[in-house]
Amino acid sequence: KAESLESVVNFHGIDDGLLTSGQVLPEHVASLTENNIDLVVNLAPASEERNGQEGYLIAEQGISYVQIPVAWDQPTDQDLELFFAIMDARQNRKTLVHCFANYRGSAFTYLYRVLRLDVNEAEARKDLEAVWNEEAFTEHPQWRVFIDRQLAKK
Repeated sequence: KAESLESVVNFHGIDDGLLTSGQVLPEHVASLTENNIDLVVNLAPASEERNGQEGYLIAEQGISYVQIPVAWDQPTDQDLELFFAIMDARQNRKTLVHCFANYRGSAFTYLYRVLRLDVNEAEARKDLEAVWNEEAFTEHPQWRVFIDRQLAKK
């Protein structure tokens, strides 16, 4: 039996069409189909050990798969712009955005919702803070800087 999506590290459902999580393992792939996921966006860099077969296993299920290798130490505007373009093009596809631990995924999804979908910032922040806490932002200040810089463009 497939492992449930809820068992993926830092899994967080935002709404019926958008989910975020940490690394999807091979044993979770069948549950993507069971949950009617149409698109998986992976924001983690390539790692043979952690996600080396992921794209193949997901595409083999007939699910669209995109990987944007976002550098942990230096997320870029270009990475975010590509993510926005993919998310804009997804139409009504049920989407899982993930990375290794859902930090990249939740941050990019938060920015997409606030900057592109005009979701209320406080509402979107609740979903961001389901993964990120003050300690995480303190340990990884480049992400607070990145998020604040993007929000300042609004």
